[in-house]
Amino acid sequence: MVLVLALGACDRGTPLFLVKAVAAGVPSLAPFFDENQGLGRDDEQVTAQQAPGGLQQGDTPGLYGGSEQPTVCDVVRLKEFLTDPANGRKAQAWATALSITTAEIPGYLDRLTPVLLRHDTLVKNHDYKKGKATPFNALLQTGIAILVDEQGLPAVKCSCGNPLRPFDGDTNRIKVEFDDRNEEWKGYEKSSVVAVRPATRKVERLALVDVHEPDRGITRPVGTTGEKDTAFDTRERRAVPDLAGATFGQASRELAGKGLAVAFEGGGLPPDGARVTASDPPAGTELRFGEYVTLSVAGGSSGGSSDGTTTSAPPGGSGGSGSSPSTRDPSASNPTPTPAPSGSSPSGPSSGSGSPGPSGSGPSGSGPSGSGPSSSAPGPTSGPPSSGTSSMAPPPSDPPTSSSPPATTKSPTTSSAPPPPPPSSSPPTQPTSSPPTVTSSAPPPGTGGPTASRPETTSSPVASRPGAGSPATGRLGTGALSPATPASTSA
Repeated sequence: MVLVLALGACDRGTPLFLVKAVAAGVPSLAPFFDENQGLGRDDEQVTAQQAPGGLQQGDTPGLYGGSEQPTVCDVVRLKEFLTDPANGRKAQAWATALSITTAEIPGYLDRLTPVLLRHDTLVKNHDYKKGKATPFNALLQTGIAILVDEQGLPAVKCSCGNPLRPFDGDTNRIKVEFDDRNEEWKGYEKSSVVAVRPATRKVERLALVDVHEPDRGITRPVGTTGEKDTAFDTRERRAVPDLAGATFGQASRELAGKGLAVAFEGGGLPPDGARVTASDPPAGTELRFGEYVTLSVAGGSSGGSSDGTTTSAPPGGSGGSGSSPSTRDPSASNPTPTPAPSGSSPSGPSSGSGSPGPSGSGPSGSGPSGSGPSSSAPGPTSGPPSSGTSSMAPPPSDPPTSSSPPATTKSPTTSSAPPPPPPSSSPPTQPTSSPPTVTSSAPPPGTGGPTASRPETTSSPVASRPGAGSPATGRLGTGALSPATPASTSA
């Protein structure tokens, strides 16, 4: 542990995630279920597949495998074991690890689906020790039989019944520990390791690949164990749809429905509402089942970057291009791609949506694309985005009171000290104009004191009416108010 932490400290202070290797066919030392009872069976002959990026969504076509052989996981026996009063303590620990109650175990198991791993997969595994489920990060070898839930997440390791949860660490920051029982297996590559994230919807059917006949696909309804499987030809070509303007969630679901996978890098997942600007390969390209399509997205107030400016995030290398390890951070490093067009700083949301892709698609008319920018914009301020047009976002609060007087009151603040004449404007309009002057005058640091022209119009109301003047007082600072007092007395 000390060695690992030291290694992590040397690399910009980021610790490594210790991960225990779990090889196919190797019994667990602390199982929930006696593995000699034949609850599940791994397939040690399955070859690991390559996948771009470290994350895969649970409904990714071809993520998991199956076969024509008898079921690899006996869900009925597992249910009988966990509902037997003699195993009540194990059942309680098992249910707690999966955040359910013991009464929910039968129904939960009925919704799980047995599959075989086609990738070396990171999970949070659980041993049964001293009457409790003890969690630890694990790397399950390709070929291990598991049960997955309705979002495609690993839920149970079949051979031992141990509960599984998603790995929540950084897939690029792992240190895999092999031992004399779980030796490093042939074909292991750290770069090909994946972690599964939940599908963006409830999955009804899993699209599997026969691990022994890759040209044969298997459609397996969720909650079945193979008796209702239907086959299809994985060699059939399918065209990449036009996804520009769709949200990332919509695009992911559409690709999955066509039997194509979404590529994105580990370290962050674009928010479902982020707008797709392009795909690689482009729309119309024909691919085989399970091949990857890289989506470039713009906008989105979350997803991997530290702030809300993830305007362009190519989510990983394309299926065949050996994903360059550019995570979404580099995409965010493209210096704030032309958010300046909106001009004023309050237009943060509109500038996010006005980034390269959506700015072109937003005006283009279609309802969804019009709403897209507003959905990606809400990061900074979700209050005013009722108007779909990003260019009109900044001024909505000011226009109602914007008459000629406010214009005259703003000019003195932006101009230098000399011009005293304008004070003749009537005092009643100052309270309404003071908020705008606050925002425009706040930047000049110390100029508040010298500007003798400003106090005439602003100071008298501020000094006499604390209610209306307090906001101006807080924003302008004491330097702006001190000269105001002499001006008002002279008036």
